[in-house]
Amino acid sequence: MTSSPIPSSSQPFIENEQQPTTPTKNSKKLALIPLIFIIFFEVSGGPYGAEAAIGAAGPFLAILGFLIFPFIWSVPEALVTAELATTFPGNGGFVIWADKAFGPFWGSLMGSWKLLSAICNLASYPVLCLDYVKLVFPVLGSGIPRYIAIFLITMLLSFLNYLGLSIVGYTAVVLGVLSLCPFWLITLFSVPRIDVSRWLSLGQMGVEKDWNLFFNTLFWNLNFWDNASTLAGEVEQPQKTFPKALFSAGIVTCLSYVLPILGTTGAVPLVQSEWTGGYFANLAAMIAGNWLKYWMEVGIVLSVIGLYEAQLSSCAYQILGMAEMGLLPGLFGVRSEWFNTPWVGILVPTLVALVVSYMTFTDIVSSVNFLYSLGMLLEFASFLWLRRTMPDAKRPYQVPLSMPGLVVMCFIPSCFLVYIMVVAHRTVYIVSALLTVFAIAWYFFMEFCKTKMWFGFESVDQDKVDDEIF
Repeated sequence: MTSSPIPSSSQPFIENEQQPTTPTKNSKKLALIPLIFIIFFEVSGGPYGAEAAIGAAGPFLAILGFLIFPFIWSVPEALVTAELATTFPGNGGFVIWADKAFGPFWGSLMGSWKLLSAICNLASYPVLCLDYVKLVFPVLGSGIPRYIAIFLITMLLSFLNYLGLSIVGYTAVVLGVLSLCPFWLITLFSVPRIDVSRWLSLGQMGVEKDWNLFFNTLFWNLNFWDNASTLAGEVEQPQKTFPKALFSAGIVTCLSYVLPILGTTGAVPLVQSEWTGGYFANLAAMIAGNWLKYWMEVGIVLSVIGLYEAQLSSCAYQILGMAEMGLLPGLFGVRSEWFNTPWVGILVPTLVALVVSYMTFTDIVSSVNFLYSLGMLLEFASFLWLRRTMPDAKRPYQVPLSMPGLVVMCFIPSCFLVYIMVVAHRTVYIVSALLTVFAIAWYFFMEFCKTKMWFGFESVDQDKVDDEIF
């Protein structure tokens, strides 16, 4: 591993009393059930938006995709997360893994790639929320009222994160149940209408398959399993809790897609052009009545709120972890005296997301998704390298495969990541290259700040860290 005069990835592995910030009496660890729903919202938030898979390739391939894709993408990502989050249970997650595998430069680059991706995704959620709210209040559709509404929604949702991770977790439980209920109901109401032969349809005659849309829909509906790893330092008994939470969230997520798709595609004749975002609400009216349609539309808003809260939590504790590792100045790791939450880590992505939410950022979002793919390739490489170079590290959970099996497990999803990157547009390559150059420049600027002692940076004894790991 690359050496550095200032130890980098160590701080998350020290016991709580050695952390740079002192927990207060308000500090509460995240329990299993809230963690399950935070992971659920990090990954999915429900089948809202999954309609595009049916529109792109027909019912049969969509059903097959949501049954098979979790095993070739979601399961490997979740297994990697389970092993590494329990081996290195500190705030920062994937940043720690890349740092321990390849040194602080790669840890910083991983953090920048993932954080840029997450913040731009974060910016889209208040806008999506407002797109549904404006159906009831049309005045919020444009102009100054829309800008004010975006600002208020963003600040209100961010304030909930400031109140504490446990509050966010239990809020996620309530939001998850309420947003999934209409899909459970539409599945039940669909059962008497199901014609099994409709499941076998490859799409309507004359409608070309949109493979790019199909695979992207699967990818982004079953992605981001590693985001919750940045919260590992805040989880109660992470070595035991994380594997259980990932497994449970995986079951909830897969069933939340497969069952409603089976029910609705079997219950109504296929009109492929209708299967676009929001079509589940129309199906609810057709199958059960307008009351379920309205509930589903409310559920979409609740799901978007849950997505925002989970994503912001991941961003905030990633920033906290990077500050504890010495990759960011110590001021980024400051916690609230009242709630013990990383208020600077919450404020920074909130302000950046607020700015981005006022922009037209289709190409930016595509670019940061490209960067996320780069980060995942680095994550798989870190996992394999750590297993090879640190075979004696304490692994409370270990993927039960030998090195050749692990290589195959990571190779298959890596091929898909490369495919996602290859089909990107030229603008995406340019923006991604510029953002990567910025990330590299940021790392060296931080190193320069350390030498000039312009900011305070955390550092700890590496020997103590090794004792924790081995």
